[in-house]
Amino acid sequence: MKRYIIALLMILGVASSEARTVYSLNDGWQFFFKLETSSDYARHISLPHTWNLDALAGKGEYLQTIANYTRDIFVPNEWSNKRLFVKFYGVQSIADVFVNGHHAGEHRGGWTAFTFEITPYLKYGENNSLVVVVNNSYQNDILPTSSEINLYGGIYRDVELIVTERTTVSPLYYGSDGILIHQNNITDTSVDATAAVYVTAVEDKSCDMTITVQAPSGETVFSRFMKARIEPNTPVNIPFRIDEPLLWSPEEPNLYTVNIGIGPRQEDVVSVVTGFRKIDYTPSALKINGKVTPVNGVSLYHDRAAVGSALRTRHYDEDLAQIRDIGANAIRSVTAPHSQYLYDCCDQNGTLVWIDTPFTRAPYLSDVFYYSTEKFKQNGLQQMREVIIQNYNHPSVVMWGIYSLVWLRGDNILDYVKKLNSTAKGLDATRPTVACSNQDGDINFVSDLIVWQQDLGWERGAFDDLKLWRDGLSKDWSNLRSSVAYGESGSIDQQTDVAMKPATIDERWLPERWHTEFHEQYAQRIAQDSLFWGVWVNNMFDFGSVRHNDGISRKGLVSFDRKDQKDAYYLYRALWNKKSPTLYISEKRRNIRQDSVQTIKIYSSAKDVPVLTVNKEAVKVNQTAPCQYVSDPVVMHGRNVVEVKAGELSDQQIITIRNALKQR
Repeated sequence: MKRYIIALLMILGVASSEARTVYSLNDGWQFFFKLETSSDYARHISLPHTWNLDALAGKGEYLQTIANYTRDIFVPNEWSNKRLFVKFYGVQSIADVFVNGHHAGEHRGGWTAFTFEITPYLKYGENNSLVVVVNNSYQNDILPTSSEINLYGGIYRDVELIVTERTTVSPLYYGSDGILIHQNNITDTSVDATAAVYVTAVEDKSCDMTITVQAPSGETVFSRFMKARIEPNTPVNIPFRIDEPLLWSPEEPNLYTVNIGIGPRQEDVVSVVTGFRKIDYTPSALKINGKVTPVNGVSLYHDRAAVGSALRTRHYDEDLAQIRDIGANAIRSVTAPHSQYLYDCCDQNGTLVWIDTPFTRAPYLSDVFYYSTEKFKQNGLQQMREVIIQNYNHPSVVMWGIYSLVWLRGDNILDYVKKLNSTAKGLDATRPTVACSNQDGDINFVSDLIVWQQDLGWERGAFDDLKLWRDGLSKDWSNLRSSVAYGESGSIDQQTDVAMKPATIDERWLPERWHTEFHEQYAQRIAQDSLFWGVWVNNMFDFGSVRHNDGISRKGLVSFDRKDQKDAYYLYRALWNKKSPTLYISEKRRNIRQDSVQTIKIYSSAKDVPVLTVNKEAVKVNQTAPCQYVSDPVVMHGRNVVEVKAGELSDQQIITIRNALKQR
């Protein structure tokens, strides 16, 4: 679909000949806080935008407040018989939209798209005022009410003006494109599907409708013309069949395009891209088209250094490049959905996706995450509907998250969790529901899949306890269709000679060496276990959180600014990346050491056993776990050159032995 910058239209002074045209509204905005008393304070900005660009404690003030965004839209006289809609792809967290002083609508929830029709409020042949009042403060009736993540605020995703005929595929259906492709029956030889098309009209009670389906090659494989009756909030259902389909899978992410035309000359055309695949699951396996697909996933949060939540497509491209490099085949959108662009990319490259609904609890005792009020419950259901409907056509999305780390104290949440689950299943019976849990009890038996958040060996217990937990799970709850998620903090700026757990977990002292040890132990004991249908590493990247001492949660495998890969990154790259072998000397940042007796750790997925030399002298290495090697102790003095080779791969490190007690 063509997208034109609205300013171009203003310059030309004419309307497009196309019946449906989409114009970007990302430029030409003025921004000011509500408490600012004069328009002199207005800043000229472009979208995406947030007012908390770098919300790090000590480096910038984190504001939870109300702000105004304003701009003009010129509406030509030629549009007097058209309908106009404004679509917002993400506003954090409450948005009130005004056109020429008229309230066009309110949206409560900061993670999903929404659309308002503005036709009744327009003046033709002149400029029209568009004002968006945005509030990013926590509200007791808007999910999430408890979270580690920053609510950055602002219009942090794209905004579009949609111009259509009076009878059109609806832009209003839960912020979606108005077309859902239901996959009814999928086999290797045929696909039976239904296009559910939501139509909105001013006067018409019926319309001409055309559907065409294009294969990945561009060839039309289905076409039909029909008369359709228009009923409010009721879709026009068009069944279709594709013989000898090219199914979507992580290995072969084949995509089809479904085009819906309205009118005798298809005056209104909307296209959606989808793929056809069947999802099944057993207690120990996720299957795509009947093929067992082990899940090696990473959790992905919604920000990065210097831009906050106002991510551009290039940022997603850069993140995906690192996710693909590590060899992960799945992404969890933690707490809430990401941009549609991310899921488009996952559709194209075969990455599996789990999207959460924002029903979550942060690990702080003072937080209230659940309010037993009708407004809270309805908001959660509304956001879930938006999450599912807006992302329904993405074949990469294979599961819907219904809660994350909620607990069972206080008001009973079980009935509400069941309601969320049944709502998800009612909207989409083809995908499993999933939940992330660190609690016991009946809540774990609601969703189709369960992911256990585990931290044994960190604040509590020891790594050896993982076997006891795993064996107990296998004995008593093997029917639960379990996966596991894990990850703890580590700072690349904090290095230590001793790999030992701090006596007291203190987020001001999180040495990378213990972060690495944690992941090594879990990779050895859990990540390869056939009991689980998958593993999820928390997280791919560090993320912003003003609730942490320095404003950053350091649980990522990569730093907040994406510039530094932690040692554990290369561990998973060796384990997961089957296309590009890894050879990496761990602990390179610990290049100055005190003890003259050292061991060298190596991560390798090379076919050949790594050959290690220290100052050109061979040192024996021993494999301790898949892709993990440790050398025999070696005596070092002064400056030492450490080299490792395996086939054509090589890596190098300089280690200096320096006694901190002696003057140098």
